[in-house]
Amino acid sequence: MAFTAKDVKALREKTGCGMMDCKKALTEADGDMDKAVDYLREQGLAKQAKKSGRIAAEGIAFAKTNADNTLGVVIEVNAETDFVAKNADFQAFVETCADTVMVHNPADVDALLACSAVGSTETIDALLKEKVLTIGENIKIRRFARFEGTVTSYIHAGGRIGVIVKFDTDVADKDGFQTYAKDIAMQIAAINPGYLNEQSVPAEVLEHEKSIMKAEVVNSGKPEAIAEKIVMGKIGKFYKENCLVDQVFVKDSSLSVTQYTNNVAKELGGSIKITDFVRYEKGEGLEKREDNFADEVASMVK
Repeated sequence: MAFTAKDVKALREKTGCGMMDCKKALTEADGDMDKAVDYLREQGLAKQAKKSGRIAAEGIAFAKTNADNTLGVVIEVNAETDFVAKNADFQAFVETCADTVMVHNPADVDALLACSAVGSTETIDALLKEKVLTIGENIKIRRFARFEGTVTSYIHAGGRIGVIVKFDTDVADKDGFQTYAKDIAMQIAAINPGYLNEQSVPAEVLEHEKSIMKAEVVNSGKPEAIAEKIVMGKIGKFYKENCLVDQVFVKDSSLSVTQYTNNVAKELGGSIKITDFVRYEKGEGLEKREDNFADEVASMVK
């Protein structure tokens, strides 16, 4: 079955693939549009296998809540370049992933990939493979977290950092609470606390810090007898730097986060407790790709 330039254009619009790829697909499919789409998808699977080893350390950390702030999701989806992170199709895919986590509550990334995507008849895995095909980069869903209850979300710097925070409160419906909640999410984005409170610091972490502090005190010439007292003071500083509720509030250095929380709760006539949070920064802990421009140019002219 013959095909025309109009058919090639239609296939390009439908798949986002290049003109020559579409022309080849229609040739292989004898002009059948559906078979040509299948052919491109099959080629995409082959291309994805080649791309799967390439470093994906850019992308987006995205967070959102539902309309009444009773369900929240934060997710990180990685790509190879920052340019792709600004692509509208990539951003829409990331939000679809977040919406799917909200609706289906998958246990992990593998379970999410098997879920039917919200607003689509396909799975998240199928949509992911389509994006690899059309965008041309390795794309990976790295991690996500989902909270139910009173929640808020915050995205910093267009997706460099995503945060969700959970609260136990009886004033979530009061004017002023969402402003407070956003302040806490912004605090987490800016200061990056390692823990919620003192109780959430693992015992092994605390003991490790104490051993380092004690060695530092003893090595400075202080007697062993008073080293423990000095270490306890240093541990207090560790809590203030690393535990959210003990940190200095970034918008008012005269207050701690706990003091700010208590002040708002009193103003609104109820109680507020921060119970959990998740902060994702895109690419944290991942190996970054190091481009060598000279090598890239040399490879192009071979």
